[in-house]
Amino acid sequence: MTTTERPLRVILIAGSNRRQYNCPGVDSKSRALMLRMADRLPGHWDVDIEDLGNVYGRARIQSCNGCVSTSMALCVWPCNCYERDNKDEPDLMWDLDMYARLDAADAWAFIAPVNWYGPTSNLKLLFDRLVCANGGNPREDTIDHKNPEKAMAFDKTPEWKQLTRNHLEGRTAAFFSYGDGGGDEIGADGRPRLLRHPEYFDPAEEVKDDRDAYKPLVWQCRYGGIEVPDALWSHAYVGEGKPYSEMQSEDAARDPSFLAAFDGWAAQFVTHVEAKGRVEPGEYRAVGYKAPGHGFQDLKLKWRELRMSIGRAPEGSSPREQADQGLNRDATFHPDRSARDALDRK
Repeated sequence: MTTTERPLRVILIAGSNRRQYNCPGVDSKSRALMLRMADRLPGHWDVDIEDLGNVYGRARIQSCNGCVSTSMALCVWPCNCYERDNKDEPDLMWDLDMYARLDAADAWAFIAPVNWYGPTSNLKLLFDRLVCANGGNPREDTIDHKNPEKAMAFDKTPEWKQLTRNHLEGRTAAFFSYGDGGGDEIGADGRPRLLRHPEYFDPAEEVKDDRDAYKPLVWQCRYGGIEVPDALWSHAYVGEGKPYSEMQSEDAARDPSFLAAFDGWAAQFVTHVEAKGRVEPGEYRAVGYKAPGHGFQDLKLKWRELRMSIGRAPEGSSPREQADQGLNRDATFHPDRSARDALDRK
């Protein structure tokens, strides 16, 4: 089905870490709001939803390994640091097929709380893993799956300049965050009540606009050509001055001002996305992507690892130069141990 023939597609993502099927024992407000929004979207839209809350025994989104800091060409689109149904490093990003679902959508809506002046850890993990969408290498065969030396050489070639691009550019992202301003933990002086050293906490220097908690994710989107209109970046307070036990989804559902703020944001999302219409996908799709085999390449990378373990990294490589200069002290057969061991190798 062509772009003009298919329905307009959106994905709504609840970004709270809470689920009732783990130790919190209660579902998040993010989930309730996501479902509320999904129920009210136009019937002719193709609506996808996902809850990133932690479920006991289910995989989590693995953290980004930072391949891009070695070479942009080493950062493969979609991410090949992990893979679907892997028992050694289970990854929810792949198990839920999030790359393809984000690629398939014309617009994304993220709903999540503010945690410690910033986004939730699960949403931050998701966005960290989207670094490959911003210029990532769509052809891992050019670097033998994951060869750092080949990638560092390849990113200086004319061929690389033709390959690198923003793979999800053109889409729209919307953010609705909410918070409680510290609930009942904040005293009359604006400081947390439990402080034994109140001089460490100056209320005048505290972040005042909790909307800014999601600024890093908003600007990551914009950096990669994903539109985030200011009107679709919103924050609302709920449960201020109350204990956390009294600000559950059922409590928020009885707060008309909070619901009005959320519904207003959702309505603006509908208006904007409907007017903008469908987005043409990029050349290299995550939709329908089948990861190539890499058994032989893995063997070669294992040989590279063994050489590094004895302090004989490939000649001319960055690990070799670091070892020769005594910068990393990382020749070991036990890389899983604490970095404190490096002090013994001084």
